Amino acid sequence: MGTDRADTRIFKSIAGCGTFRYKRYDSPHRVEPMTASTILRTELESSAKQRSLPYWTSVVALILVLVIELMVPALRQSAIFDEGCHLLAGYSYWTRGDFGINPEHPPAVKLLATIPLLGQSLHYPPPSQIPFFKAACFVGGRDFVYSNTLNADSILRRARFAAAILTLFAALLTFAAAREMFGQTVGLVALLLFVFEPNLLAHGSLVTTDMGISLCFLATIYSFYRFAKRPSWLRLGVAGVAAGLALAAKFSAVLVLPVLALLALAEVVHGDPESRLAAGGRFKRAMRLPAALVVVSLISWMILWSFYGFRFAARPANQTITPPLNAYISYMKQPRLEKVMMTIARHHLLPEAYIYGFADVMITPRYMNSYIFGTLYRHGKWFYFPGAMLIKSTLGLLILVVLFPLALFRNHGNRRELLFLIIPVAIYLAAAMQSNFNIGVRHILPVYPFLIILAAFTAATLAPWNKAFRYGISGLIVFSVISSVRAFPAYLPYANEIWGGPSHTYKFLTDSNVDWGQQLKQTKTYLDAHRIQDCWFDYFASSVSDPRYYGIQCKPLQNGLGFPVATPAHIAGTVLISATELTPALWGPGELSPYLQFAQRKPDDSIANGIFVFRGDFDIPLAAANYHAGAAWLILQNEKASEGQIQQALSEAQTAVSLSPDICAPCREVLGDVLMKLNRKNEARTAYTQALEEALGIYPEFQDDEIAGLKKKLQ
Repeated sequence: MGTDRADTRIFKSIAGCGTFRYKRYDSPHRVEPMTASTILRTELESSAKQRSLPYWTSVVALILVLVIELMVPALRQSAIFDEGCHLLAGYSYWTRGDFGINPEHPPAVKLLATIPLLGQSLHYPPPSQIPFFKAACFVGGRDFVYSNTLNADSILRRARFAAAILTLFAALLTFAAAREMFGQTVGLVALLLFVFEPNLLAHGSLVTTDMGISLCFLATIYSFYRFAKRPSWLRLGVAGVAAGLALAAKFSAVLVLPVLALLALAEVVHGDPESRLAAGGRFKRAMRLPAALVVVSLISWMILWSFYGFRFAARPANQTITPPLNAYISYMKQPRLEKVMMTIARHHLLPEAYIYGFADVMITPRYMNSYIFGTLYRHGKWFYFPGAMLIKSTLGLLILVVLFPLALFRNHGNRRELLFLIIPVAIYLAAAMQSNFNIGVRHILPVYPFLIILAAFTAATLAPWNKAFRYGISGLIVFSVISSVRAFPAYLPYANEIWGGPSHTYKFLTDSNVDWGQQLKQTKTYLDAHRIQDCWFDYFASSVSDPRYYGIQCKPLQNGLGFPVATPAHIAGTVLISATELTPALWGPGELSPYLQFAQRKPDDSIANGIFVFRGDFDIPLAAANYHAGAAWLILQNEKASEGQIQQALSEAQTAVSLSPDICAPCREVLGDVLMKLNRKNEARTAYTQALEEALGIYPEFQDDEIAGLKKKLQ
């Protein structure tokens, strides 16, 4: 630990007064002369050790708490939406070298999570016939997790414990960065805030890429900070490796390079003139930093390639991804960017799977709605992520971040440290707010360690100001800890107290903010406790999970995602509906949702703040119509469908229209498709025209793709 500055001054003043003899009786046979400086050094070191023992005990205790917070949800939660696909992909990378599985995410986290599965002789699902690589991965992932010789619980437990290592390292790195930048107190407070931050805990043991990029993004910035403070080739190399790991963890890591460039610029303008980087004046410093960035970029580029085995082709043995790369890139609808991407592919500057994934990041948001503050928007909104943070972050963290300018007023130092924290947050948030990827606060998880350090800095700066601030800051931290503990172990649907807590989150947000398919074990417990056997279940993640594996015998209902599920027009008894299905995010607003009546009434009960229970008799004709329309569409996807099968598709489409004659435009469209297949063109045109009129009359802004497709067919 060492001594502080005051101790050092005292030490020097006493030591300068000379020496004297002192008898030390630690041995009955020897008398040892000691100087005053030796005595004082011994006493100061002893005092430092006494002070450090409670400090490091607190650090160890917090890490142990974090381990418990990660392990319990890992054991209690069913597979969330993305995990099966990630696990199948990671296992495929290790055993088959097939990076064409799940190319929309880089491989690093998936490789780590599936290490414990190696050597288990797992059954690999047969190739899917689904003509789209993303959908095929989800279906294959479900089979891999739920239809294997090693049961789903064992697969998930092994993989999640491996993934949780990333969160433990992220906590330790947050602590280390805060401690080095601002001292021991800030380091301990930052670790405390991290250990009780619900958003980090919610994703901390899941097999997803979010904690991977959170760790690697922080590691890159922190290592570059250490290089700027005391440059060496070793520190520069560590920054390059960290940046490469970030690129191999998630596509948003491309933001690392502009962030480092801005930090380098800040070093040129405001850097320490006594630093070795500044030797020779500002001009030489301005030359050294770009050279350092080039080294970081080259190292990170090589690290990224290493995760793909230094092979360009995504799949081995001349296998292809459906659709082909050039066709998929064309979906971006950005000619200049498409040309750049194809040039990169043609010259093999990046792995093929990485190019696929980067294109997917640009394509997917075009088809996404945004649901925030209980309102559905057709496309992304700039305020989505700030709004999601306001809802899902603890009040203590939010208030401390708001008070940061006041702390800055009190403490004018640490300019470099604060820039290394503020610039990454600003760039990452700005990019996220422009991305339209509005499906979860998890997409900005990498900013949380930086905000936590800033909040800890604020707490340590303002607490000594006066008694009111001391008690106020302490109260905020304690309140945040209590709020987080109350959510244990179901952190995913967390919302702070202003928004009514976790039980009300679904009213303001959806998807991975609330309901990601994690509640099947709790649902089974609830059904058993209430002795419910006859029930209906509209489950958001039914296409990627298996309720029957957990012993849930409820009859399934048609949901907003996945394949057709036989659904009657009338149901009675106990109905379970997951939170995402209750919101308009999947189906559309108002009467476009077949479960609108459930959303408009108070649930009779809830399960894990994400599954809602209703009892009674219910007419759901639109849900039934969607099932029949989906069944007809599925038959049409088979190019080898027989005449009898086409007639069956016609019957399904006609049933769909009859069940919901005024609302279901897709039902009339699929009827037109079947009629066209039967060469009944005039009748098909009539069906398309009626479908278009219907789509234009009911929330047309949320049926724009439907409208565009119908207009094209009518031409």
